Amino acid sequence: MTQKRRQKIDPSQIRKILLIRLRRIGDIVLTTPAISTLRQGFPKASISYIVEKPYRELVEGNPNLDKVIVLEKKQSLRDFLKLIRLIRKEKYDVVLDFHGGPRASFITLFSRAKLKVGYKIKYKNFIYNIKLPRSPKKGYFHSVENHINLVRVLGVDIKSLPPLYLPQARKTEAEKVRKFIEENKLEGCKIITIHISAGNEFRNWGVDNLMQLTNLLAQRPDAKIVLLGTSEDQKAEEEILKKSTASLLSLVGKLNLREVKELISHSSLFVGPDSGPMHIAASTSTPIVALFGPNLPAFNAPWQAKAVLVEKELDCRPCKQRRCIYEDFRCLRGIEPEEVYQACLRFI
Repeated sequence: MTQKRRQKIDPSQIRKILLIRLRRIGDIVLTTPAISTLRQGFPKASISYIVEKPYRELVEGNPNLDKVIVLEKKQSLRDFLKLIRLIRKEKYDVVLDFHGGPRASFITLFSRAKLKVGYKIKYKNFIYNIKLPRSPKKGYFHSVENHINLVRVLGVDIKSLPPLYLPQARKTEAEKVRKFIEENKLEGCKIITIHISAGNEFRNWGVDNLMQLTNLLAQRPDAKIVLLGTSEDQKAEEEILKKSTASLLSLVGKLNLREVKELISHSSLFVGPDSGPMHIAASTSTPIVALFGPNLPAFNAPWQAKAVLVEKELDCRPCKQRRCIYEDFRCLRGIEPEEVYQACLRFI
């Protein structure tokens, strides 16, 4: 972005801003520092955020947003056209497309916003007035920095990069977590929250590895292990509970996203793969042991968190997570439970 191009943007004329990041957990969480910097730069502007329904809990209640527009995961053409009419009616001055996917790009294209900002994406460059590369010529941008770069082009002077921000649990949600802790006599114990799955098989550490780790952690007399995951992880949950010799607690499929944050906030340690819950954990002060496989920490490490990153140096990393050339997902599943346990000991 040249200085000449930047001077064409008059910040005083930016009164309404639309942000787009439809999914998924980690990707949305990593936009929150950009939201904070945007609010600092435009304290009087109206800022809206479009998100899909399963992830609304990550942005609803954010004090830096004036409106959250929630979409169904799948939309009919009729509903999509209705959304476009709604957006056009709002007369946004700027759209920041953090997503870049097909639906997000179409929303940006048809928004009638005066200024459309996004990433350089093949076949979509014509959509945006200003487009930035996702990666520098050498190395990587962290995802948080990537999003903040879109804010910078609006003329915002960013002196320091802010932390992640997620809304606090509601009263009933905090009470649910507190009751779980009380009923299981976890007060005064070192609660270790373990996320047992991830978005795809490339980032799934495997049941046997998880089982061995729980057995090692259970050697600590004051450690109490709580398993986390979605309802889709219940088969893995059953196997771990059956195979592990440790006394485990499980909230797999029983918490919403705000409750996940609340539980992690009460924990002494979070353990899990590079995934959405890892980024939720990074929004708390709880230490993290994060397992990285196909992705590189340079792009996706827990942001500004106290964390130990466990990974294997392989020439095939990073990969696009479409096909494992070794067919055994060794970048992640080759990480030994003992190695993860030793990383955990730094915090417990």
